[in-house]
Amino acid sequence: METAMLSDILKIGDKELTSRLFLGTGKFANNRIIPEVVRTSGSQVVTVALRRVDPDLKEENIVGYIPPECTLMPNTSGARTAEEAVRIARLAKAAGCGNWIKIEVISDNRYLLPDNFETIKATEILAAEGFVVLPYMSPDLMAAKRLLEAGAAAVMPLGAPIGTNRGLKTKELVKILIEEIPLPIIVDAGIGRPSEAAEAMEMGASAVLVNTAVATASNPVTMAQAFGLAVAAGRKAYLAGPGAIQDYADASSPLTGFLHE
Repeated sequence: METAMLSDILKIGDKELTSRLFLGTGKFANNRIIPEVVRTSGSQVVTVALRRVDPDLKEENIVGYIPPECTLMPNTSGARTAEEAVRIARLAKAAGCGNWIKIEVISDNRYLLPDNFETIKATEILAAEGFVVLPYMSPDLMAAKRLLEAGAAAVMPLGAPIGTNRGLKTKELVKILIEEIPLPIIVDAGIGRPSEAAEAMEMGASAVLVNTAVATASNPVTMAQAFGLAVAAGRKAYLAGPGAIQDYADASSPLTGFLHE
């Protein structure tokens, strides 16, 4: 097990990652803080909405604030159909953002829940074109199986609705995906505290993507560091093999044999 810990690499597409914390870049009060947030967290994958990528605007182009050693993962935020998501992905690649893409297809304006059906369609098209596709989805086993068949490189189920910081509300459903889907399972959206990220990792999630919890913290840099440590701790706990949960108390030391002998 110690060897497994030392060589614990997350492989997605052609990338080998040692950090299992992915970061989003929305909601930061100032883009200039992003490099320090990424560095402190240890994250190696950063996602950004394509609408924030503009090579002609040096000050406001979000890509300019992402450390060059990080893997850039554009997302299709704003897409309401598979066709729109595919178009955004192709534009991102043409803009020099690489071939990683996070599929977001959301037509629900109130709860912002992903449309699994349209997400599967977009995944199939883009995977066939050579994209490394990481689809954001509602945690449903059949949908996850279809994403696997469509060529997804990982599956990203939500922990709670986007931006709510409500935690791992879909825990039991995510656990099923971890057990049944032979792809990296990356918990995305809703994680609000480092302890919740650690819990997801202890369950066996391959990684966690966090944005709002860091960006809206009083001290985003320190919070990013806390999430990095929590994800690493949760992963180590999973690899260590937590002890079984028991119904009754079981003393750690013998209670007899020393008072009356």
